[in-house]
Amino acid sequence: MNTLALGPQWLDPDYLIATFGLIGVLVIVFAESGLLIGFFLPGDSLLFTTGLLVTTNKLDKPLWLVCALVVLAAVLGDQAGYLFGRKVGPSLFKRPDSRLFKQENVEKAHDFFEKYGPKSLILARFVPIVRTFTPIVAGVSRMNYRSFITFNIIGGTLWGAGVTLLGALLGNIEFVHKNIEMMLIAIVLISVVPIAIEFLRARGKAKTEQPAAESGRARPHGAPAEPRRGRHAKR
Repeated sequence: MNTLALGPQWLDPDYLIATFGLIGVLVIVFAESGLLIGFFLPGDSLLFTTGLLVTTNKLDKPLWLVCALVVLAAVLGDQAGYLFGRKVGPSLFKRPDSRLFKQENVEKAHDFFEKYGPKSLILARFVPIVRTFTPIVAGVSRMNYRSFITFNIIGGTLWGAGVTLLGALLGNIEFVHKNIEMMLIAIVLISVVPIAIEFLRARGKAKTEQPAAESGRARPHGAPAEPRRGRHAKR
């Protein structure tokens, strides 16, 4: 299968699977689920391609086994992120930006976690970048461990097994085989939609709040208006 590389060749799902096999898929899923360095990895498209290759017998492993191992890697990845967050704590929010770390990503995940609470561990699975940092933020916030494990398993199962099964299901459709490049691009775009919606919503909210903040700074409540100076006032 020749797929269109969505970026560098080493980020192309087909290349990664052909080179590293199922072990490579599991390592990438683990890293993207909770390691700081994994935020840029192709999680959704990789799982979709994995399911497609299984159903077309180009990846010689039972589908149930692949799904079970992917879910396990996703759950363990979030677990590692949570423990890292608990150990590092607030210092994570003071860490300076670097080529592989942007403070903006941590703040975005923190806002996402604050907005949706524990269920953010499920929702974040389907949002690139955010899914990497959310379990870390959960650890920093010292989320109840039992609740974390519960939502971690649910989210890991829905995302890991769900996207893989979707690829396997659509792999039986001839249209998908003939348009695999378009399907992978569509998955990436769909994954980005939640981020785009949140960005536009935040931007609209900021525009709405800005005039009110400026008017509040213009004149304190109850302060007398500045007297107008007449045309012939002494200068």
